[in-house]
Amino acid sequence: MGSAQALKITDESLERAARIVREGGVIVIPTDTVYGVACDPRNREAIARIYELKHRPRYKALQVLLSSIDQLDQLGLDLPSPLNRLSVAFLPGAFSPIAVARPDCTLATLADTAEGRPGTQGIRIPNSRLCLEILKATGPVAASSANRSGEESAQSVEEAIAAFGDDVDLYLDGGSTPGHVSSTVVKADPYGRDGIEILREGVIAQSLIRKALHLNGGGLGA
Repeated sequence: MGSAQALKITDESLERAARIVREGGVIVIPTDTVYGVACDPRNREAIARIYELKHRPRYKALQVLLSSIDQLDQLGLDLPSPLNRLSVAFLPGAFSPIAVARPDCTLATLADTAEGRPGTQGIRIPNSRLCLEILKATGPVAASSANRSGEESAQSVEEAIAAFGDDVDLYLDGGSTPGHVSSTVVKADPYGRDGIEILREGVIAQSLIRKALHLNGGGLGA
């Protein structure tokens, strides 16, 4: 598509971003942490393009960014207990629960899809008004930080352009982002303490997550 543009966030640029995503293109957006490179999570070719752009190994899954937890249902994803309770406490924010795919799930980003096992998908609702506005326009997107694998994540649209140049169809410029704050990644584990396993401890401390579970009706209550 060539000669990518960086546009300020307006109704027109959001409409354009939504169209590009729908048509299988790749865009760069500001999030609540760093800039992300994003596409339609159901489009295998667009997802392959993100891996190529970043030189990212395929075994590293992409997250799906949503503007609202209600979108899980339309994607064919469920949040197993007690992640559904934690999501009420910590989303929008730096919390990435691992959702489980239903048989009708059409996402092309699923991990863990070995024989007999339901696929899984890390999701996130960014805590940024601007990013949520973009996601409301585009719908859910598959995303990864806007940088070549192993390099510093872009915290401004200029840094993202320096990384990807014309290989991206549209850059949305939301000013500088807060910087690389890792989200805390949690999956449900019926055998784990409190029914969860913390795969990565990020901004939200493990102790806070466990405390929230006990506050919300204690332990593993239904």
